[in-house]
Amino acid sequence: MSRIGKQPIELGDKVTCTVAGGVVTVKGPLGTVSRPFDSRLKLEAGDKSVTVNPVKLTLDTGALWGTYASHLRNMVEGVTKGFQKQMIIEGVGYKANLVGTKLVFALGFSHPIELAVPEGIKVTVDKGTLTISGIDKELVGSFSAKIRDYKPPEPYKGKGIRYSTETLRRKVGKKVTA
Repeated sequence: MSRIGKQPIELGDKVTCTVAGGVVTVKGPLGTVSRPFDSRLKLEAGDKSVTVNPVKLTLDTGALWGTYASHLRNMVEGVTKGFQKQMIIEGVGYKANLVGTKLVFALGFSHPIELAVPEGIKVTVDKGTLTISGIDKELVGSFSAKIRDYKPPEPYKGKGIRYSTETLRRKVGKKVTA
């Protein structure tokens, strides 16, 4: 039994949820998000809320119940508020530029790194800060993780790309004895 899955998902005033052929589509003021849903789960739409229930309660469907309810909750939140991640680029000579639909990074390598911005993602660059926003939580998170993988922060000087909410444990460098 899923405690998360049992709770109804509240839809806002301008949000609609439709199911067609195993694909759930949520439309809202910021856009539309679609996702395939497992056939072992069924959606019951009310006036202003949606509930997810298993067709037959087994060990597998019990595990999927809360997961798919959370996915649906994230879809509703995405089309109403949107999701945003801020990243900080720290280090001498480390920078990012937005050229058309590509991000160009200078991260201390012998060559610049070019990364295409996927559809549905909006990126803004201010001096040492990247802001990644979109309506699909999974897409925003995976794109920001891909950016961070190019140069994760190192613990001695803190150089690299990190999330703004990430705390970095700093290490003490070599000590000079004299």
